[in-house]
Amino acid sequence: MADKTFKLEIVTPRKVVYSGDVVSFSAPGEVGSFQVLYNHAPLLSAIVVGEVRIQESGGKLARYATSGGFVEVLSNRVMLLAETAESPEEIDVRRAEEAKKRAEKRLHEPIPDLDIQRARLALARALNRLRIARPE
Repeated sequence: MADKTFKLEIVTPRKVVYSGDVVSFSAPGEVGSFQVLYNHAPLLSAIVVGEVRIQESGGKLARYATSGGFVEVLSNRVMLLAETAESPEEIDVRRAEEAKKRAEKRLHEPIPDLDIQRARLALARALNRLRIARPE
């Protein structure tokens, strides 16, 4: 029996990151991670910093680091509108390490008028990029 697939499109403000037929799609939802399979019920969800996983029909697994956005699931079509979506090959590990160090420094050294939430998000994005950049 052939895999039951559905259409997936991942779009950022800069480009279409992914477009094709897939077997499964997983994303970091605001209230927890979720997976979409063929004939999934309609869904609209915010996503947060985390990993997007795509299982293609040939068995290949694609992974992306994302920093947030929205997902719509409707009639075997999934549209992810993401702030960013980077494959492991696109991630600049040195830059992510530097961003991690900057964010950690901001959080550990008292600085007047520091936006703590912004520093925490910067750290989360850097850690996520580093995790995705490492091979499984």
